[in-house]
Amino acid sequence: MDHLLSKFCPRIDFDSYEDFFVNFKIKVPQDFNFGYDVVDEWAAVEPDKVALVWCDDECKTPGEGAPHERVFTFSDVSRLSNQMVNVLRGQGIKKGDVCMVMLRQRYEYWICAVALHKLGATIIPATTQLSAKDIVYRANASGAKLIIAHDDPYVHEQIECARNQAEGLQLVIGVDSPDGLINGGDGCLKDGWLDFDQLMAGASEQWQRPASDSPDAVHNDDIMLIYFTSGTTGLAKMVMHSFTHPLGHIMTAKYWQQVQENKLHMSVSDSGWAKFGWGKIYGQWICGAAVFAYDNVKFHATELLQKVQDYQVTTFCVPPTMYRFMLQEDLSKFDLSCVQNFTTAGEPLNADVSLRWEKFTGKKIREGLGQSEGPVLIATQPWLEPKPGSTGKPMPLLGIKLLDNDGHEVDEGEEGNICVTGLRQHYPPGLFVGYYKDAAKTAEAVGGEYYNLHDVAWFDSEGYFHFVGRSDDVIKCSGYRISPFEVESVLVEHPAVLECAVTAAPDPVRGKVVKATIQLSRGYSASDELKKELQDYVKHTTAPYKYPRIVEFVDELPKTIGGKIKRAKIRTEDEGGTFDE
Repeated sequence: MDHLLSKFCPRIDFDSYEDFFVNFKIKVPQDFNFGYDVVDEWAAVEPDKVALVWCDDECKTPGEGAPHERVFTFSDVSRLSNQMVNVLRGQGIKKGDVCMVMLRQRYEYWICAVALHKLGATIIPATTQLSAKDIVYRANASGAKLIIAHDDPYVHEQIECARNQAEGLQLVIGVDSPDGLINGGDGCLKDGWLDFDQLMAGASEQWQRPASDSPDAVHNDDIMLIYFTSGTTGLAKMVMHSFTHPLGHIMTAKYWQQVQENKLHMSVSDSGWAKFGWGKIYGQWICGAAVFAYDNVKFHATELLQKVQDYQVTTFCVPPTMYRFMLQEDLSKFDLSCVQNFTTAGEPLNADVSLRWEKFTGKKIREGLGQSEGPVLIATQPWLEPKPGSTGKPMPLLGIKLLDNDGHEVDEGEEGNICVTGLRQHYPPGLFVGYYKDAAKTAEAVGGEYYNLHDVAWFDSEGYFHFVGRSDDVIKCSGYRISPFEVESVLVEHPAVLECAVTAAPDPVRGKVVKATIQLSRGYSASDELKKELQDYVKHTTAPYKYPRIVEFVDELPKTIGGKIKRAKIRTEDEGGTFDE
């Protein structure tokens, strides 16, 4: 048990949060490589250990088998990733090349990602929802040489539209390509794509790790991964992670999600999101847990709940939005007693949602906070009692502090910027190492003593952190500072409100006023009467000056591809501007 964890962590078990915070350490090996040091290591030590349980929308019952259900051991992933390394090398891909992977939750993603790590190439996870414009921007900004994509009609069309404008793009490999596109059975598709299955069929399973002094060897400072941030405030930035990044997710998986060895963990995430790295591969496999992947085309709350019940998922993580949608269903129809730990991240969790979930399941939801730039930074760890409305307490190794705009620590109850400190003394594993091809932004972000997340929070007398909002989202109105999250939390307590975004809107008299953009729950309709009811509800539930003077009802809130609400888009358009996406 804990075979790999003991290699990377001198201590695994702790008596209290204080013990954990002071004594938890991560040993970073020289030339760490997730493909060799985790996947191949598990394959050598426990060949039959299950790594991945995968199913798609067409799978009706557990144990159905291929093509709609697959189970992979670490030996399978090791062998298949070796084949993929040989495929990539045969196509001219080498260490340092940048490759974009658009595979939804297809099981081939895990194979391709491990292969690219072994090869020393840089992977850009990307969602299949990208438009041609998005693909061109990402390919040209990163210098991507290869795209590996799920070859459904939409993705195929967008890549084809982008190819002539993507200057460095040389290869496209299609996964699950429709038979009608195959051209002559020679491994090529009509549009010049290569077919994943045909390439793998002829590839050797033998691959040796390059010697440490070889030019092909991977070193800790090499760039393993680039995330394009979700772009809640404009064009996405290229967040760089080195090959030590997976080790930071030991904290994410072991001490927040509380994954268990040989048990199923489920995080709901497209492979194009950073949340996938948080919850579906790195920390989970280091801890020896099996990942459960439900490759659904569209989210349906009842189908997700059914899969959790049928596959007996042990640990479970979804964004707050999904908890809200699941609470719209009759939870009594599902047995969720198999789940021992519920977690959430991506956006703050409203206290009302947490309390309602506990009422139905008997278990509290443990919140975590972080960014594409790092692992979980603040969370409700095993020794902490979840406090509705709070994110929890700082994780170790990261020096998390709340600082004012001059870099000084704030006192209890005061708002401050969440910062990762002590970077010059100890650069924590898992934290990003800069922005790709942008030395100036890198120096500004992580070139000093601390990294500022530009998220605002305060801490209470017990040391719990409470999220206020992005620094750009905090509303300044008539001399008051108003937390959008606080107003949103009040609104979602009302049964008419499914989701909402609170922003500052221009006002000729007050300068700025509070605006609520609201998606209504099932069974409610927009009206002036409901608008006044919601305004009065906020006035009577919290300080009256915080009530939304403007209420707009919408069918759907604007969101990033990763599912985060675009408050900046609402704010910019209210000010008469155009949000640059």
